[in-house]
Amino acid sequence: MKIATWNVNSLKVRQQHVIDWLELSHVDVLCLQELKLPDEKFPHAEFSVKGYRSWCAGQKTYNGVAILVRDGLEVDEVDIVRNIPGFEDLQQRLIAATVNGTRIASAYFPNGQAPGTEKFAYKLRWLDAITQWAADELVRYPSFALAGDYNIAPEDRDVHDPQAWLGQNLVSPEERAAFARLVSLGLVDSFRSFEQPEKTFTWWDYRMLAFRRNAGLRIDHILLSSALAATCTHCEVDKTPRKWDQPSDHAPVIVYLG
Repeated sequence: MKIATWNVNSLKVRQQHVIDWLELSHVDVLCLQELKLPDEKFPHAEFSVKGYRSWCAGQKTYNGVAILVRDGLEVDEVDIVRNIPGFEDLQQRLIAATVNGTRIASAYFPNGQAPGTEKFAYKLRWLDAITQWAADELVRYPSFALAGDYNIAPEDRDVHDPQAWLGQNLVSPEERAAFARLVSLGLVDSFRSFEQPEKTFTWWDYRMLAFRRNAGLRIDHILLSSALAATCTHCEVDKTPRKWDQPSDHAPVIVYLG
């Protein structure tokens, strides 16, 4: 099974990009973030024509997440979860489904704006909540994947210029500690399970020719439970759609499970 995650930065704008990439990549499950549209506008029919069923948790203008699953894979309709149970939040940032016995979550972690702001405090609260939720999920589902835009670059090697970013949002000690707490649950950073090219990133600012200069950050991740990680044979970042016209500022991340 191939699982991918991609922040599309507006599904309305990049619906065709998603369809084109599905045809290129042949992934079995695609986790999307930052849909920026309400549920009633989600293009279920268009994805169905291409052989994918879809579930979403959206809202107008901001946030929103979805999971697309290739026809033929079994999805448990009963245990689909939208948002973190017990965490009051008007922002649509999490959806989880069980596909062929594997629990898969698509998560859009808060950006945080800057350390010391209310948005940053919200990010830290949200991180605490998803960590507790993930701990509970791991008890219920030994095969578990937490995929999404984490808005955290966990190490200096995940940053094009660590000195320039020192102490800033996305790389702050508090955010990196929260990422480490998630991993300490027994999760594995699938990308780092394999030898990877240096300076491999998943996000590049639209400004200052950042993509052309490869001035990016690795902030999109797929964390796997130890049982699932044992079946993982490869993880990669596909920069192809970042080169298309009017691209998302993120590139997809793909894991291959044996």
